[in-house]
Amino acid sequence: MRRILFHIPFIGGFMLLILLTLTCERNDMYSMAMSDCFADYYGYNLQWGSSGYTSGKFYTPYGVAADSSGNIYVVDKGNCRIQKFSSNGTYLSTFGSSGTADGSFTIPVSICIDSSGNIYVTDSNASTPRVEKFSASGTFITKWGSLGTGDGQFSTLAGIAVDSSDNIYVVDPGNSRVQKFSSTGTYITQWGSSGTGNGLFSQPTEIAVDSSGNVYVADTNNVRIQKFSSTGTYITQWGSSGTANGQFSQPGGIAVDSCGNIFVADASSNRVQKFLPDGRYSCQWGSSGTGDGQFSSPYDITIDPFGGIYITDGGNNRIQKFTP
Repeated sequence: MRRILFHIPFIGGFMLLILLTLTCERNDMYSMAMSDCFADYYGYNLQWGSSGYTSGKFYTPYGVAADSSGNIYVVDKGNCRIQKFSSNGTYLSTFGSSGTADGSFTIPVSICIDSSGNIYVTDSNASTPRVEKFSASGTFITKWGSLGTGDGQFSTLAGIAVDSSDNIYVVDPGNSRVQKFSSTGTYITQWGSSGTGNGLFSQPTEIAVDSSGNVYVADTNNVRIQKFSSTGTYITQWGSSGTANGQFSQPGGIAVDSCGNIFVADASSNRVQKFLPDGRYSCQWGSSGTGDGQFSSPYDITIDPFGGIYITDGGNNRIQKFTP
């Protein structure tokens, strides 16, 4: 239970005190959203997947994203495909195969979904790195990108994210930068270069955008999270190397909930950490292992519209779901 005291001064000459009590009771969607904002515990809910090549199985699940209905899309990296599941892990469909043709993948890495349900996947092909766009049913729509250092080109590819205006943000680790595109692949802007200073990167991996358009980047080799405006202006950062609260070993997957809380998957420490909107540490869960709630290299993280948190547990070839 959390109580918050509000002071509203000088109403009719008196100081008005309002005591708001937030409990774990969830009688409506409003109380659910409010209580989830302040949650300091996330419990294991369910899991699905195992090692294999058939439907519902994985060979190194990597990126993950949720659509507006709560369906979960998983980048099945080793099998060069995208698999779609319901929020309880029921297998629904697959698209993609190994290759360089349109709609195929060489090294699919990350995934995001726009407001219309279109799906974007980063394919980190060594010779032709590209972003591929698909319809909600998995039909290929378009692609962009080529090998290089120019605007709209990539050296390698990692995370991808979408904002509320359907602009697409792509992490280009080999060029130590983030590039921003329209939903059709038109280049808009970029920021970042190699280094350790504010706004610089060393092997950035994953990326997320909050409801206000702020951009969060997992600056993996610098062992920190950096926050930027939607145009790439540096705002702040947090994190350092270590295993203490708020520290990282290998920060990667990152997601932001509707309250602005930031969740970071730390693959080497086999845990997920939650941070408040200002970057202060909140809580964590996970340890190394194969049991419920344990991880072997958690790579990516997504949050569905109902507050469910999904982690790609790469080394265990499964998806785990947690709830506050």
